[in-house]
Amino acid sequence: MKIINVRTSRPYNVLIERGSLKKSGELISQVIHSKKAVVITDDKVNSLHADILVESLEKNGISASVFVFPHGEQSKSLTVLGQIYDFLCEKRITRSDFLIALGGGVVGDITGFAAATYLRGIEFVQIPTTLLAQVDSSVGGKTAIDIAGGKNLVGSFKQPALVICDSDTLRTLPQEELSCGMAEVIKYGMIRDEKLFETLEKHDISNIDDVMDSVVYTCVDIKREVVEHDEFDTGERMMLNFGHTLGHAIEGWHNYTDYTHGMGVAVGMCIITEKLCSPELSERLKKCVKSYGLPTSTEAPMSELLPYCSTDKKCDSDSINYIVCEKIGQAQIKKVTVSEFSVLMEG
Repeated sequence: MKIINVRTSRPYNVLIERGSLKKSGELISQVIHSKKAVVITDDKVNSLHADILVESLEKNGISASVFVFPHGEQSKSLTVLGQIYDFLCEKRITRSDFLIALGGGVVGDITGFAAATYLRGIEFVQIPTTLLAQVDSSVGGKTAIDIAGGKNLVGSFKQPALVICDSDTLRTLPQEELSCGMAEVIKYGMIRDEKLFETLEKHDISNIDDVMDSVVYTCVDIKREVVEHDEFDTGERMMLNFGHTLGHAIEGWHNYTDYTHGMGVAVGMCIITEKLCSPELSERLKKCVKSYGLPTSTEAPMSELLPYCSTDKKCDSDSINYIVCEKIGQAQIKKVTVSEFSVLMEG
């Protein structure tokens, strides 16, 4: 088992081991001493992994109820959040009890926000079952839901008590979902680790599982370092948003339906690199992105994407922060006015 200790204001461990889902009850009981939990998951993950988790919890003296909601970004909403609150009340969850997020980024985000706000805060554990969640969203304490005004606009910083990453769960993912997570992995290589990027160039979507444990470890360790330096996203942590400003805009343009977060991030990285960096670097990035089944461009007109960018949470008054990597492994945070950003992107 590989262990990464995240030393934020509330330190916790990220455990990385194949088969760890089956002993999650034991691992959780070493950190949380409550004997009552609610597992929050979506309908797809519920059918694959919930029984294994509940059995492990019960073997270790933890009773667990399961709340299931429809999969997809549309469920990261005020409506589903309200249903979770009602379920917690129905199960008489108290401040001494805890929640478990079992699933991908949507599950982790909404469960974390529920944990941050129900009874003004209770403990929660992240068990991410998608690559995107394992390498990115389960670590760092960002929780949120979407509202009509935009993605992730209502949320809170809430660090988990524990994160358990079982790479075996990734083998149950459809290729599109695995590709989605690879966009975030490519991002980590671009912003901080040239060796990671070179490893990705030597593999593709068909054989990345051969090095998946080390890939997950490297990405989590990069995020640990960044989050420890900037827990509340006011400086260095912004580099983790490489590709996200345009990526979120593309998702919004597609109404968060037929376009995954990873697809948006991949295209966002490619567009900003093509416009602001060398042709050689742009082509190298595009080649890597394509090898993991991800798009490099979008049919959405830039003129229609830019209004989404101006309402993104990375905006500051009339300015916007964006990330550029002029060299692989080195990210720069740039701040310009929204109108200047529009000129850069439309130029």
